[in-house]
Amino acid sequence: MDIGSNIRAIRKRKNITIAQICEETGLSQGFMSQVETNKTSPSIATLESIAGALKVPLAYLLLKKEDRMHIVRKNDRKITTSGIHQLKVAHLSATKNVRMVLVELPPGASTGEAHAHEGEEVHVVLQGTIYAEQGEDAAEFHEGDSFSWNACTPHLVKNIGEELAIVLISIYTETEHAPNYQ
Repeated sequence: MDIGSNIRAIRKRKNITIAQICEETGLSQGFMSQVETNKTSPSIATLESIAGALKVPLAYLLLKKEDRMHIVRKNDRKITTSGIHQLKVAHLSATKNVRMVLVELPPGASTGEAHAHEGEEVHVVLQGTIYAEQGEDAAEFHEGDSFSWNACTPHLVKNIGEELAIVLISIYTETEHAPNYQ
């Protein structure tokens, strides 16, 4: 774990000197230098004191880089196509187990034949009118409506309206996957 580098980066970003940290925490400058270069592992109590001086939660110091906030700007989204109708899929963001995508379905387009896969999905219709089916369950959805399902049961989504339908989908899987960061 690279806690020392996290501390140094936060300290520098906030324009705080090692001397200021030491004054507030009572730690020596030599010890703080060793902490920042990962030559010593401070106790939780010491980390809590350092976090207080930096005005960040203790947990933030312990986060790995890949677990911190990632930003994907609108113009930097990864765009792919999916299914027989080549639906446009904008990959918004992801963690190890959760992905969020924005899917555009032109009028009459669908996800194809009912299909199943690992995971759970939550859908929000942002625009248009869609029909969703999973097994014996089926319904029509309009702007603002939402639905969810376990994706291991065959399902399909179809745009039954006369305008482009846009659906925001959050997908959770037990299997870790590489986030879609740019």
